[in-house]
Amino acid sequence: MKVLVIGGGAREHALCRSLSLDPDVTALHCAPGNAGIAEVAQVHPVDALDGAAVAELATSLRADLVVVGPEAPLVAGVADVLRERGIPVFGPSAEAALLEGSKAFAKDVMAAANVPTARSYVCTTPAEIDAALDAFGAPYVVKDDGLAAGKGVVVTADLAAAREHALSCGRVVIEEFLDGPEVSLFAITDGETVVPLQPAQDFKRALDGDEGPNTGGMGAYSPLPWADPGLVDEVLRTVLQPTVDELRRRGTPFSGLLYAGLAITSRGVRVIEFNARFGDPETQVVLARLKTPLASVLLNAATGNLAAEPPLRWSEGAAVTVVVASHNYPGTPRTGDVIEGLAQAAEVERAYVLHAGTALDADGRVVSAGGRVLSVTATGDDLADARAQAYEALSRIRLDGSHHRTDIAEKAAASA
Repeated sequence: MKVLVIGGGAREHALCRSLSLDPDVTALHCAPGNAGIAEVAQVHPVDALDGAAVAELATSLRADLVVVGPEAPLVAGVADVLRERGIPVFGPSAEAALLEGSKAFAKDVMAAANVPTARSYVCTTPAEIDAALDAFGAPYVVKDDGLAAGKGVVVTADLAAAREHALSCGRVVIEEFLDGPEVSLFAITDGETVVPLQPAQDFKRALDGDEGPNTGGMGAYSPLPWADPGLVDEVLRTVLQPTVDELRRRGTPFSGLLYAGLAITSRGVRVIEFNARFGDPETQVVLARLKTPLASVLLNAATGNLAAEPPLRWSEGAAVTVVVASHNYPGTPRTGDVIEGLAQAAEVERAYVLHAGTALDADGRVVSAGGRVLSVTATGDDLADARAQAYEALSRIRLDGSHHRTDIAEKAAASA
């Protein structure tokens, strides 16, 4: 099977790594890729938002399957162009991807499907914003309606800060604060059958102790030793399947990866958000534990045959990933700094480094090229083991001005 992955971040590196280990994959390509992905797949320059260019590349490569990684190409309709050309694609249509592209649309779908979520208001004027903030009170939860690369959400007790963010968004969703721990749960679907993966937890705040601004994610771990054993089945029954059924009822079936960001509140499970693709950095730890070869699962979802797929198999151990971010992230990141110690990090048993914002300079050195630069990922017999391996590998990497959290999976490992 010839597979083309669209994207160039750590999520796509994790996908390519898993696909490269699949015996059914005879050729692996990625566009545009990055310096790390180039070690496991042939990379090609392409504008990921240009559906025609992506389709032309897939046709020239005679790809049997295209996997669209990032959200922006999905919302832009890249998967639609591929389907029109008869190319199997893992990723939802532009209409279905509005589940992530518009939080107001997602709320409407959830209401129609009776999916439990936070009470909310969709606001477009200063008066509506003020009324919504007053109705819910602190802590204020303010979400940009559109795509914002994981940084469009502000949760704050500061009314002025909440109002400032809301006014900057155009259309905004303001909702009640949900208490309790957060869980990320992915599901693969062909528009009818829904196959949940293993849950993970990510860390959105930039600094230890969940301090600092929101980011695209600073680390993740799986499994969740503290979670109810029946959580996945409950979410499949009350969230994932009803959402897929509702989108199919509307004539916009969702085929691809449905991501549910959940809060385990004192009143039960509530949906915080939906994404229309694999999440970063949770993908890194979920795929690290998946034993089932990935390509056939994605192809069966793309071709409407997911019901024929055998149950997924998972390792009994754990996985942890820690993100190395560039100077000043999540503000304007500094780029072009040389990354050293990658070979030494790879020598750590059961650890590996996934590239996100990296590039090669004129001398062939790996340099930083974005905000989140690397995901240092490790597996282990349990969370404490995986965590130790990940931080040992990370300690061998040198990137001037970089920062990372030191507490990824710390509490979960201590309580396991």
